[in-house]
This record gives sequence, C-alpha cells and structure tokens, in this order.
Amino acid sequence: MKHQHPTHANPQNLANHLEEIAFGMGCFWGAERRVRRHFGVESVEVGYANGEMLRTNYKSVLATERAITAGLSKIRNHAEVVRVTFDPKKVSLESLLKVFWEGHNPTQGDRQGNDIGSNYRSGIYYTTEQQREVAEKSLQTYQRALTENKYGKITTEIEPLKNYNRAEEEHQRYLEKNPEGYCGLSGIQVKYPLS
Repeated sequence: MKHQHPTHANPQNLANHLEEIAFGMGCFWGAERRVRRHFGVESVEVGYANGEMLRTNYKSVLATERAITAGLSKIRNHAEVVRVTFDPKKVSLESLLKVFWEGHNPTQGDRQGNDIGSNYRSGIYYTTEQQREVAEKSLQTYQRALTENKYGKITTEIEPLKNYNRAEEEHQRYLEKNPEGYCGLSGIQVKYPLS
C-alpha cells in the first residue's frame, strides 16, 4: 500500500516539538468541544480537509454535497474536521485517538446523527508516518472491541492531511457561542482499550 507524503504541518509547531493531526467525526462543532477538553491539547480549530478542492468554505462544502447527492458531481468533497495541535510529551496520540473513537460512531459511513453526507465522514488525517502507524493500529484495536459488542465494520478513512482550509470564524468554538446549537455526535458506549 502506497502512502502519500503528509502535508500542512506548521513549521512553528515542529520547532516547538508539537504535533498536528486532524479528525473527522461528523459535526465539527461537537468534535471541537470534545477534543479541546483533553489534557495536552495545545489548540483545536475546525476546518475542511481531504477533498479535491484546494480552497473551500462552509457554503461550498454544502453545495458540493448537494451536487454529489443529485448525481451532478463526482468530485470528492471535504470532510468537516478538527485540526488538533498537541504536545506528545503531555499526551499520547493513542489517548487522543481514544477520544476520537469513543466520541462518535465510526461504523456509520457518511453520517453522524441527523447530519448526512460525505462531508460528515469519519477520518483520521495524519501528518507523520508514525501517526499513520498508531492510527492504523488503533483502528484494529477498536474494531475488535466493536466486534465483541456486536457492532459492524469501521468505515473510518486514514489518510495524510491534505487540502486543509480553516473554517470561518463563526464556526470556531461554535457550541461555546451557541450552547443550544445542534450537534449529532454521540458515541456508542464502547470503550477504547488503551494499551
């Protein structure tokens, strides 16, 4: 299996020995709130990643999804993601992946709750080969736990982070600004067994 070279690592973070990774968990508002609370996370921002468009925004992601659904486009849409900067001396990637796996239903394909479309797909978008290896191992670990609990196959894609665009300011910390805002994220009550 050939792996593309990951892109978009911030040179300033690399100089400070911080790492970056992006997670697609469905609604990025709820994903941002879940991940931000974790110890060792330096920053979280919401954005769009791993679609074919170089530049995009909320309106164009929704318009692209409507075109795909109507059969008018075969372009790969961006996923709503949270871009996480973390200190690996304070928190392991596996610990962050535990938050990722337990924070949504990774067996649903292109949806979470009432949010339906390929822009809500589950994904882990890495920036280093070591992250890819840890992510792939974590998928196998969580799949075993899900299988034991009679859940189906994980649909999460694991790819290098590419074509990342920061979301508009109104979407950053959205649920802090709008406590009654809808977010369809919910885990499936199966614990990730940390090694």
